[in-house]
Amino acid sequence: MYQPPGVTTSSKFPIPDRMRAWVLGDPNQLLLQEKPTPVPSRAEVLVRIDAVAICATDLEIIHSGSPASIEGGLPFNKNFTPGHEYMGTVAALGPDVNEYGIGERVSVEIHAGCGQCKRCRQGMYTSCLNYGKPEKGHRANGFTTDGGFAEYAVNHINTLARVPDTMGDAEATLVVTAGTSMYGLTELGGLVAGESVVVIGPGPIGLLAVAVAKALGANPVILTGTRNKRLAIGRELGADRIINISDEDAVAVVKQLTGGAGADYVVECAGNEATINQAIHMTNRGGKICLAAFPHDPIVMDLAHLVKNNIYAYGIRGEGRSATRRAMALMAEKRFDATRIHTHTFPLADLPTALRYARERIDGAIKVVVTNRQAGTFANAAAE
Repeated sequence: MYQPPGVTTSSKFPIPDRMRAWVLGDPNQLLLQEKPTPVPSRAEVLVRIDAVAICATDLEIIHSGSPASIEGGLPFNKNFTPGHEYMGTVAALGPDVNEYGIGERVSVEIHAGCGQCKRCRQGMYTSCLNYGKPEKGHRANGFTTDGGFAEYAVNHINTLARVPDTMGDAEATLVVTAGTSMYGLTELGGLVAGESVVVIGPGPIGLLAVAVAKALGANPVILTGTRNKRLAIGRELGADRIINISDEDAVAVVKQLTGGAGADYVVECAGNEATINQAIHMTNRGGKICLAAFPHDPIVMDLAHLVKNNIYAYGIRGEGRSATRRAMALMAEKRFDATRIHTHTFPLADLPTALRYARERIDGAIKVVVTNRQAGTFANAAAE
């Protein structure tokens, strides 16, 4: 049975020496295999994975490899387990860890910086200068180190947030998404009370950006997009005005709603050329834009308008500056209902089906969650 030297375990949480995990083979090929259960080091814990939400970036990694990087290259056929939006239960403690106890439910954030480079010392651990170098202490679970499509994962204690008893597993997986939205608003200045905020794109991050902005007091909060059902969810999460850009000129409507000046802050979550230029032209002089999406191709944008109007643009990666903890605090206080974006649940053993629902948006899928709570799901899958 699992009992590595220096690691604290409990008989109440028996841990196998080997675990089941989904491993990325060729592009679009996931294999259910057996791997050694990972061992936490100093300042780390072993998390029993209870639930994982599927992110669009997971789909990109499984299909094309990027933005994951394993051993300095694409993650295919390297025994790599993807998945990064997970929560679970602390099952074992690394040497001298007493900040958490075995049995505590936790949600995670993706990134743990090396803690020693210039950016980490500034608190910018998502921009760690040792990114992708686990030997230097950097971890980005699901990107540069193994992620959560498995029974267990190792996490640095700095990446954990306690889950209150009032919060279910599926909701706790959404803390990463909410934390990314929170991080974007943090980089724009953080104090958004009374400021006008536009969110472009009603995907998971965009929808929760609406919820977080409203919870922080922004007014008005405006959401733009093309899918009426998702826009309607945005209204339920706090949007004061929704704009279907197929029917209305988003820039003109935002200008009209802000007395002709434009918005103070724009969070761009679509990542295409048209919407990025909309963001530039709907932001007021001296305003700020957060670029929260990964464009797939180079973008031609009206840089002259941005410069002449002293508009600031910020790119973000992940959910830095402990934003997940602040998002968790808002969710725990029921300041918004993140479960509005959770649409489907599957057992982790049926991950391929869950990924298909997320990729093809079957039955209006937004956030698909896979859970490992059902006893024997991996064993049954392995037997088939």
